[in-house]
Amino acid sequence: MENVIVIGAGLAGCEAAWAIANEGIKVTLYDMKPDKKSPAHHKDGICELVCSNSLKADRPESAAGLLKMEMEVLGSLLVPCARKTAVAAGGALAVDRNLFSAEVEKKIRNHENINFVENSEITDIPDGNVIIATGPLTSDGLSEKIEKISSGRLSFFDAAAPVVSYESIDQTKVFAASRYGRGEADYINCPMEKDEYLNFYNELISAEKAPLKEIDKQSFRVYEGCMPIEVLASRGVDTMRFGPLKPVGLTNPHTGKRPYAVIQLRRENAEGTMWNLVGFQTNLKFGEQKRVFSLIPGLENADFVRYGVMHRNFFINSPKLLDADYSLRENKNIYFAGQMTGVEGYMESAASGLLAGINMARKIKGKTPYILPIDTMTGALANYISSSESADFQPMGANMGILPSLPERIKDKKMKYAAYTERAMNSLKKYLEENK
Repeated sequence: MENVIVIGAGLAGCEAAWAIANEGIKVTLYDMKPDKKSPAHHKDGICELVCSNSLKADRPESAAGLLKMEMEVLGSLLVPCARKTAVAAGGALAVDRNLFSAEVEKKIRNHENINFVENSEITDIPDGNVIIATGPLTSDGLSEKIEKISSGRLSFFDAAAPVVSYESIDQTKVFAASRYGRGEADYINCPMEKDEYLNFYNELISAEKAPLKEIDKQSFRVYEGCMPIEVLASRGVDTMRFGPLKPVGLTNPHTGKRPYAVIQLRRENAEGTMWNLVGFQTNLKFGEQKRVFSLIPGLENADFVRYGVMHRNFFINSPKLLDADYSLRENKNIYFAGQMTGVEGYMESAASGLLAGINMARKIKGKTPYILPIDTMTGALANYISSSESADFQPMGANMGILPSLPERIKDKKMKYAAYTERAMNSLKKYLEENK
């Protein structure tokens, strides 16, 4: 049976190669390590965890825990390897990084259908069936080729605004409207009076920022075009009111007057379960974002499903380019996987590689792809990267807010998340049974 080329032996690439090989298909897995490393990598082994040894929560009633459960059902390589090399970390799944890397490499090297080729930097996209899983720091040579097949739809920096869940917004304090009443009421507006604005401004400019990595410091000038909200605020007390917080064209129906300032929220997904803070790209520490942005009227008890980030992160504009099976719409022999698709996080990257590998194998065997239900975490992430309606597509990690709402309202958070998990696992098992 024909050979598949997988480029990149990170988490996504290894999951993809494993899934394909387990279907009896020969795989050649290329990696440029150990001779050449990205600026973030330091060790020689594959599947290097570079910024944390934690693979997030392992509780069933958590988004990260649900994702791992689904991956195990789908035949994951990495979740069992992580459990085998785990270290004590409370409710999280943390691993010994060196043992984890070694365990994955042993599995990859010993699989009869995988040919692992190290010290091989791929600078062109090969003909035939290919999965590109080279990560957020893809080398310049390959980046140029990807840019050509993606019509230049690349991003080299995350400049993401925070995202909150719709159900956590206090609807009694906000109103839906577009400026000057143009079109539909597409925005949720959080109005501020002068005292609220000044308090917010003072807390924002004094909030603690996240330290920049060296690779980000070298390129911080790029951020001028997508300025952090705290940098904008530092240029004067009214700069935000003439920028993203301008109140012109809006009337607060609760008062009948124009607010002093307005924070607008824009729909992040088609289902309307997530909304992002327009113009609020930020480099504040996550705890500071929660503290300061909760001062915004209507967001006092907001559930932040994604915090704002600003760092170098190569990714494609997947909603314009990929289908939910992770294949390139214009060339069904090419699949993408990992953070470069717009999933954020170790296990999220691995899950995308797992699904891309499964679907590559199904394509080769003449089967229809797995388009998993969007009430599963794996399916919801695939749906997000292939159909996000956000005007400024940004990476997303696993969170319960990305799932469709439950039919019934459950106030207790733990019980609510348990219900999401039960629904997702039942849905996944039913789908797999119906699509054997």
